[in-house]
Amino acid sequence: MQSPFTLDSRLSLCVGFVRADAKLADIGTDHAYLPVKLALEGRVKSAIAADINPEPLSRGRQTIEKYGVQDRVSTRLCNGLEGISPEEVTDIVIAGMGADTIIGIISCAPWLKDKTKRLILQPMTKGERLIKHLYDSGFEITEQKCCIAEGKPYTVMCVEYTGNTTPCTELFTYTGKLHPESREEDREFLRLQVRLLMKRSAADVKYKELAEIITERTDPQ
Repeated sequence: MQSPFTLDSRLSLCVGFVRADAKLADIGTDHAYLPVKLALEGRVKSAIAADINPEPLSRGRQTIEKYGVQDRVSTRLCNGLEGISPEEVTDIVIAGMGADTIIGIISCAPWLKDKTKRLILQPMTKGERLIKHLYDSGFEITEQKCCIAEGKPYTVMCVEYTGNTTPCTELFTYTGKLHPESREEDREFLRLQVRLLMKRSAADVKYKELAEIITERTDPQ
C-alpha cells in the first residue's frame, strides 16, 4: 500500500537510506510520518517512533492509528535511545536536530558500536562537529547526499561503525562524502558551507582558506 501523504525532501532523503526489512527507530519523530510511510510501503519489519516529549508522541499515535499500522509501528517516550534496546532496532534515524544533540544521543548508546547497525543522521547545524565526532569514535560515512527543502540545503549521512578511528582533516568535516561534481544539491549545500566559513574567517584566516578550497571544488572557473 502506498502512503497517502508525501514527506518533504529532507525526510525523503532519510527514508532512502533505510534498509529493506529494517527494524527502525525514528528519534524525535514528531508526527511519526517517516515510520508510518515506511510501514505502509512494506519497507520495515517494525518501527519505533520515539520522542522525549509526550505531545509529539500523541501526534505520532494519531498518525499511526489513522493509517492502521499499529501492528508495525509503536511509540516510545524516551530521551534519545535511552529507552530502546539494541535487539529492537537495526536502522536508526536521527533527523532535524543540532549536531551537539545528535552527538549526545550517540554517546549515550554505546551499543551503536556494532557493524550491523546503521545510523541515518540529518544535522540541522554544525555538521562538521558531528563528522569529527563520528570519525573520532570509530564510525564512518558510507554515503552522503544533500537536498533542498523549503529553499534551504540540508545534508543526510548514512553512517556505520567500523571500529577504525580514522583521522579526518578539517576540510573533510565540512565536505564529507558529497559529490558536487555531479549533484546540484550537494553544490548548493557546499556553497552554504562557504558562506559560514567566510563569516568565521573574521576571527581566523584558516576558515577563509578552507572556503577557497571548497569553492574551487564546488564552482571551478
